[in-house]
Amino acid sequence: MRAISRPLPFLLSIPAALIFVIFLLLPLLGTLILSLQDFSLATGIRPVYELANYVEIFSDSYFFDIFARTARIAVFTTLVTIVIGAPEALILMRMKAPWRGIFLLVALGPLLISVVSRSLGWALLLGGNGMINQALMSMGLIERPIQMMYTEFGVVIAMSHVLMPFMIIAVMTTLQRLNPQVENASHSLGAGSFTTFWRVILPQMLPGIMTGAILVFAMAASAFATPQIIGGRRLKVIATLVYDEFLFSLNWPLGAALAMLLFAVVIVVAIGLNRVAEGYFARMYK
Repeated sequence: MRAISRPLPFLLSIPAALIFVIFLLLPLLGTLILSLQDFSLATGIRPVYELANYVEIFSDSYFFDIFARTARIAVFTTLVTIVIGAPEALILMRMKAPWRGIFLLVALGPLLISVVSRSLGWALLLGGNGMINQALMSMGLIERPIQMMYTEFGVVIAMSHVLMPFMIIAVMTTLQRLNPQVENASHSLGAGSFTTFWRVILPQMLPGIMTGAILVFAMAASAFATPQIIGGRRLKVIATLVYDEFLFSLNWPLGAALAMLLFAVVIVVAIGLNRVAEGYFARMYK
């Protein structure tokens, strides 16, 4: 029986491995091969494998500015979701039924609406004649509309709303494993509310915060719809630039090279955040 059962885990993993190879590895390999090919308007894509596309990206400050803008938007979006989403998840976990379910539905409600619809809603709010500017002007706080559309600030605000549920879910998943008796023990030993939060609750929230940060950063760095709607044509990020290279310039190899570099940046940041988290917990529980 033992000899028969040994290959069973391997056999059960074959379907998942095939899906991983077909839908992830093969498209990535195809994109990598495409990024190494040459392109010209006269001949189109030529099967000449070289690093000319990557050399062009690294030697042109235009691409550097777009990568820097994409990184700024992703970092600030991640910070906003941490500052708002982590405390919100903690408050939701402290609520009693039925209020927890009601407010959890409100917090995760954006996931029930398409990204395009949410981004268009923010475009109506952030516009020069939008509700936010109209409200500020009616209260006498500003004399003229504030430019929020087609700015990095507007993109960060809209992206934070779009991606907030992922931070909340990640932190709530971690808090579900939190033993309430540990917090009670901290209070019984004379620790105040702030000390209990800082020394007991926050360290146990950090795995969820780091997981949420990785998810939010990856999705913000590769987002297309929200930057396209809120940022417009002038405020390009890597995803919108790849879209333009594929559909307008028809320079597929350059678009593939940009996509591969974005993928590499996201992977490096995710691994870096994971290593930082592992080092922190190794020191904390040493």
